[in-house]
Amino acid sequence: MPSSPTLHLDLPLAGMTCAACAARIEKNLNKLPGVAANVNFATESAQVTMASGESSPAAVIAAIDRTGYSVPARVAEFQIDGMTCVACAARIEKVLNKLEGVEAAVNFATETARVRYMPGLATPEQLIEAIRKAGYGASERVEANAAADKARRAAAYRAELRLLWLAIALSLPLLLEMVAMFGQGDGHGEWLPRWLQMALATPVQFWAGRRFYVGGYKALRGGGANMDVLVALGTTMAYGLSAVVTLLGLVHQHVYFEASAVVITLVLLGKLLEARAKLGTSAAIEALVRLQPRTARVERDGAVIEVPVADMQVGDVYVVRPGESIPVDGLVTTGDSGVDESMLTGESLPVSKGPGDKVFAGTLNHQGLLRCSAQGVGATTMLAGIIRLVREAQGSKAPIQRLADQVAGVFVPVVVALSALTFALWWAFGGDPAAALVNAVAVLVIACPCALGLATPTAIMVGTGRGAQVGVLVKNAVALEQAEKIRTLVVDKTGTLTEGKPVVTDVVAAAGFTADDVLTVAASLEAASAHPLAHAVLEQAQQQKLALLPLREFRSVTGRGVEAVIAVPALGGEHMMRLGAPAFLAESGLAVDAAAIAPLLAAGKTVVAVGGGGRTLGYLAIADKLRESSRAAVARLQGMGIDVVMLTGDNAETAKAIAAAAGVTDFRAQVMPDGKAAAVAAYKADGRVVGMVGDGVNDAPALAAADVSFAIGAGSDVALEAADVALLRNDLMSVADAISLSRATLAKIRQNLFLAFVYNVLAIPLAAAGMLNPVIAGAAMALSSVSVVGNSLLLRRWRRG
Repeated sequence: MPSSPTLHLDLPLAGMTCAACAARIEKNLNKLPGVAANVNFATESAQVTMASGESSPAAVIAAIDRTGYSVPARVAEFQIDGMTCVACAARIEKVLNKLEGVEAAVNFATETARVRYMPGLATPEQLIEAIRKAGYGASERVEANAAADKARRAAAYRAELRLLWLAIALSLPLLLEMVAMFGQGDGHGEWLPRWLQMALATPVQFWAGRRFYVGGYKALRGGGANMDVLVALGTTMAYGLSAVVTLLGLVHQHVYFEASAVVITLVLLGKLLEARAKLGTSAAIEALVRLQPRTARVERDGAVIEVPVADMQVGDVYVVRPGESIPVDGLVTTGDSGVDESMLTGESLPVSKGPGDKVFAGTLNHQGLLRCSAQGVGATTMLAGIIRLVREAQGSKAPIQRLADQVAGVFVPVVVALSALTFALWWAFGGDPAAALVNAVAVLVIACPCALGLATPTAIMVGTGRGAQVGVLVKNAVALEQAEKIRTLVVDKTGTLTEGKPVVTDVVAAAGFTADDVLTVAASLEAASAHPLAHAVLEQAQQQKLALLPLREFRSVTGRGVEAVIAVPALGGEHMMRLGAPAFLAESGLAVDAAAIAPLLAAGKTVVAVGGGGRTLGYLAIADKLRESSRAAVARLQGMGIDVVMLTGDNAETAKAIAAAAGVTDFRAQVMPDGKAAAVAAYKADGRVVGMVGDGVNDAPALAAADVSFAIGAGSDVALEAADVALLRNDLMSVADAISLSRATLAKIRQNLFLAFVYNVLAIPLAAAGMLNPVIAGAAMALSSVSVVGNSLLLRRWRRG
């Protein structure tokens, strides 16, 4: 017997923490019939060979899942060629989602498909082949090929433009013929001989209009129908009748060459105007791409030479002269200057930069010479990350688009049926098959699924692009839609309402101790702590040049404080010393002087107590200054109908003072990190749409629990990863901007959907009633898509508060 063909898989693996994990996975895979597996812990991958018919890729992935590990999905983006309306996008999406292990979203406006697929179950080549079988062209979108792809599309646009001018030149005499006919009063009489009309219309129908036949054929071959089918069917009916009448010499019968030729010309014009308008929707992305310079001045072997930015590596030392753009993300090593970061944050004032400060690719150096060390190059720069986020958001789908997608799925078949019904009824009751044909053609030509398909994605493209220009990065369309509905906004205090830069303002020593005693012990304990306030205590000790004491048996009590064994000279030996909230020390039996800390708490300061060995050494007061814009931002949010709630781990007195200064009326104090997530869940349980704003690692659970989460600019990578909207400015006002942008974008989407639906609901019955000439119908159809895209482009006028 011939041996069974074999299948080879190279699967990435997630969740392995040691070589034993790899051995366990390998053992379980090799138990499957016909499977030989080799799992490599170092590369976190599995090489699997299987006999076809004995096992399947799905069985292999399922076995890995049962072992407690996973095969992470991959994401690929494809450029689609040949889509002419939203029905095409719906068809491709349906075809891709039928494949095992594939989730696809096709965006008609950007002519792209974003596909999430499981390795082993699908490959990019298989996805491309599936798209081609559906009747469309596809290629994997790679950033390196972006310039070539743009050049190819520009060449295609110029070719379409030349074809349009040819169609206009040939159709214009036919249009004048139609005007002359109506000028006769009775609609009879012909200015051009019929043979000449046919000669003019034929190249328009079959040369300029070839794209509609090709597109329609591919769609039908793939099992669908699109706008090309409507245009090809309608114009062919008009041209075919006219050709038969002309060739048979039926002089008493009308001809409609002008209808077929002018409709094709108008549809071509509309598609070109639409394409030009759609370019405007991605203008923000193009502007971001242009920010990064092509070359950089890099130090090599003691000399400064110019090298392509694409060749730079982490650690390269580069020089930026005044007036030049910064080529890659880096750290300033020498020099002082002001850097314009408005292209990333929307903030117009230059940011001072000196040794140790971060600089970002695409920002503009003003007056000083900077010498920097490259920290992020290529795809790892902040600019590249912003471009990637915006593209992902523009390719995502908002829930509001579902209705349009459902209508698009049945739109073309329904319109063809209505056209056939129109023809039958007019012929049956009017007795004139020519008139019946004209009205049926008008129904086919006036229907426009394109406007429906463009209503949502074009507004999202412009909205997310505009947001990126002012430092508001929306990660997906769902978040953009949800942000409009927010009625409760939960904000973390530190780093959100406040500057996130606490400083020690007071050191209060208990009787028998000095301020230096208190600060020395406090700084020694905080040296091993990762708490945000620890840096303020250490910085104060360094300023006073205090020597830290050695410690052992350090322990951190989350949300309470820290403790360790320290030899404290003022206490005469080793003792378990504690630092934290006054209540933390009181729990261990140490006395807390309420009178001493009361005025500090009333001033909105955070009080930390220090003690051990049966005695309290004293207290530190730490203050975090309220951001200058916080009160105005809170007032603006409240004016938008949003309840602002402050959560903080601080005590009630400090929380009350900060809330009053910020204008917040609803706050919760002494909330632990897990308590923040619970508080968000409680507000959601009341039926509210809840937003959460944070900047730290301890905010990540609450950010994940919220309906919409915002990570503010100075935030950690964890917060940025967990958030739906990343805000590059360290300012609560940018949250109000994000919500305002969301509302403006959703308003445009609703306007677009209204225009698209009302257009089709009103236009199709008018055409069926014989009240629209096919030429007028074609013009209206062409303009409907352009009007929707033009309305979306008005979002570029949106301004932040």
